[in-house]
Amino acid sequence: MTSSTSEIYTTRVLRVRDKDRHTAWLAQLACEVNTVWNYCNELQIRVFERERKFITGFGFWPYLKGCTRGETALSLPIQTVQETAEQYARSRRQHRRVRLAWRKSKGVRKSLGWLPFKIRTIKYAHGQIYYAGKWLSVWDSWGLGAHELRAGSFSEDSRGLWYLNVTVNVKRSEKVPVDGGAIGLDLGLKELVALSDGTKVAAERFYRDMEPALARAQRAGKSKRAKAIHTKVANRRKDFLHKITTKLVRQHSVICVGDVNASALARGPHAKSVLDAGWSAMRTMLQYKCDDAGAWFVKVPEAGTTRMCNDCGAVSGPKGIADLPVRQWVCAACGASHDRDTNAARNILDRGLAILEEQFAAAGEAKAVEAAVNEIGQHARSVGVGHDPLEVGILALKGREDVKRSQKWRWG
Repeated sequence: MTSSTSEIYTTRVLRVRDKDRHTAWLAQLACEVNTVWNYCNELQIRVFERERKFITGFGFWPYLKGCTRGETALSLPIQTVQETAEQYARSRRQHRRVRLAWRKSKGVRKSLGWLPFKIRTIKYAHGQIYYAGKWLSVWDSWGLGAHELRAGSFSEDSRGLWYLNVTVNVKRSEKVPVDGGAIGLDLGLKELVALSDGTKVAAERFYRDMEPALARAQRAGKSKRAKAIHTKVANRRKDFLHKITTKLVRQHSVICVGDVNASALARGPHAKSVLDAGWSAMRTMLQYKCDDAGAWFVKVPEAGTTRMCNDCGAVSGPKGIADLPVRQWVCAACGASHDRDTNAARNILDRGLAILEEQFAAAGEAKAVEAAVNEIGQHARSVGVGHDPLEVGILALKGREDVKRSQKWRWG
């Protein structure tokens, strides 16, 4: 994120669809990208066997020199070749493997097309994108001419449609007022979200509703129809989550969410429902929207939040799989009656606010040290980057009732 004296900008990825007449040409270039990727993969395997050494992204460059010149030259821009090698190195390092999967250009297990590019590799003019010596028409729904286009990629989806994904700097939206309040979110399957204020959002059945139509298409061997149904399900889910997360960020300045392990639950008996809920996508949306709006996003451990009474702190709630049907319970210690999900959301809020208080306390100490160092003319490391000054934010909510509950719990 960059900033100026008057305006603050943040990075966004804009996605626009390429027109279908360019599909064959983009697919041909994607095959060449697969060739570069597989060459890097084979080279890495041989170097590791001989020298027990990993090649960095820049280390591939000497081996790729001249691949875009001569009679057998690739049609790719050299920036795409370099970015492919660098992405291979990043992926190999991320997965901690000597070799990665080969990219396949043909067959039933064909890899989806992908064309990465660096900054200043493409340019926009008169409604078209110039790339690799050719002007490509796009469905410009974002108004690309108003932005400075940076790095990105062309990508193919399962239906064979191509999209331009390009990063741009956009003006940061107005910040959420500090009195917007704090909220805790408990993620579930029957209710997608239970809020600490007692509100609940029912989970939609995007995949389940389309499952009969999908089954008919698959039995009839209509693969294109099946892919179209999968795309419709994904688009409906994304639209639903965007609307919920945008509303939450606009109304609250602190959002605390439980760290439910969606990937682990997706391997269990409720896998379809877990994947249909889209918990991970929702948390990702909340995180970057909070960052853009100047709100605080806190991911907290939710272990024990269902069983712990939010009034007295006693652990007397329903336990285990056998007690999953129990949605209302009474605390054995203080006699308070609780809704299972709302109580968990309130405990998540308390834990999130306690975590923020500790972060502010630590940042306040660092700020005091910074001031002392500045007095003697030395350079000090700044704190609180990306948010308001530390004396503004969660501290401004101290007098509110929904924040006072945070005194009951401390993150250890």
